[in-house]
Amino acid sequence: MTSQAYLSELFSLEDRTAVVTGGSSGIGRAVAGALARAGARVVMVARKEAELAATAGELASHGCRTAWVSADLSTRDGSRAAAEGAVEAFGEPDILVNCAGVNLRPPMDELDEDVWDTTMAVNLEAPYLLGQRFGPGMAERGFGRIIHITSQQAHRAFVRSGAYGVSKGALESLARSQAEAWSPYGVTCNTLVPGFVMTPLNERLSSDPEKVAALAARTMAGRNGLAEDFAGAAVFLASRASGYVTGQSICVDGGFSVH
Repeated sequence: MTSQAYLSELFSLEDRTAVVTGGSSGIGRAVAGALARAGARVVMVARKEAELAATAGELASHGCRTAWVSADLSTRDGSRAAAEGAVEAFGEPDILVNCAGVNLRPPMDELDEDVWDTTMAVNLEAPYLLGQRFGPGMAERGFGRIIHITSQQAHRAFVRSGAYGVSKGALESLARSQAEAWSPYGVTCNTLVPGFVMTPLNERLSSDPEKVAALAARTMAGRNGLAEDFAGAAVFLASRASGYVTGQSICVDGGFSVH
């Protein structure tokens, strides 16, 4: 077997279907592109139709097979509609990536119930509902990959973690519960844990040069993250290569978490 054939057997996503929420921008966009270039049929789910169409068009120009669904994941009905819309494109998915999120972080004494409810709905409840919709089918078919994108704020508080950090900590616990339920049937469930990444979700912090520099100084790599830093880890967790990796939180943070 040639090295190319060996690597393809380990990491290729040919004949796999993936659903990526938040796939039109930031880390979700980079992950959707990586999975598509690795051979998967990818359905991107997000709110903004123009960004979804632009991302799908760019990937199509590289010969990738993609589709998109515009959906509001802040309601249960919206999450359920997103799931059914995603299935219409390529059928039941083998891979689910939950990357969509909201980053509403007022000071703790100004954190009201509306911000709390919205944060939990998008960052935690939507991944739960999508997992409930797709996880049992993956288990029945004997193969599945569920990947959540969380945050270092699931583990430590900084720059006003608030409800955001709580939602991400709970999401990592959800991954472990999903792993316990479905890993015996070939479904792995893991999280990728970013540090500070320069994406639209972090626009508020990205506009403050001093805070950006301070966060970069907390890493070992000497820089903050970029969306494309998650491509390789996502393909690994989505592929056959990660079949014995489940229930884990894998940091992609330039050493932020251990510095």
